[in-house]
Amino acid sequence: MEKLTNKEEEIMRVLWQLKKAFVKEVVAELPEPKPHYNTISTIIRNMEEKGFVKHLSFGNTHQYIPNVSKENYREKYMQKTIQNYFENSYKNMVSFFAKEEKISVDELKEIISIIENNKKQ
Repeated sequence: MEKLTNKEEEIMRVLWQLKKAFVKEVVAELPEPKPHYNTISTIIRNMEEKGFVKHLSFGNTHQYIPNVSKENYREKYMQKTIQNYFENSYKNMVSFFAKEEKISVDELKEIISIIENNKKQ
């Protein structure tokens, strides 16, 4: 699975939120300044060619539906990010956020608790 562009990700987040949508509904959810309808339509059709969305036909119009779950995309994207930027080490990733003070001691303790509880199950 390839990575979505920034604009595709923005559109995909709207589709995940709405579950299914016509192009005009996607445009309505995007921030100002609103992109042109035709621009979003083209991007969504490209996303469909890449396999990220599918559509239902209603006459001449299409309603688009995510073909990849948010969870599945996040998993693949995070694996690639950890591989490319953290030497394939989750420890390196967490250490990075700790050093940058993006994660607190309490949050780290909570993560440890989650890990310990998952091992018990």
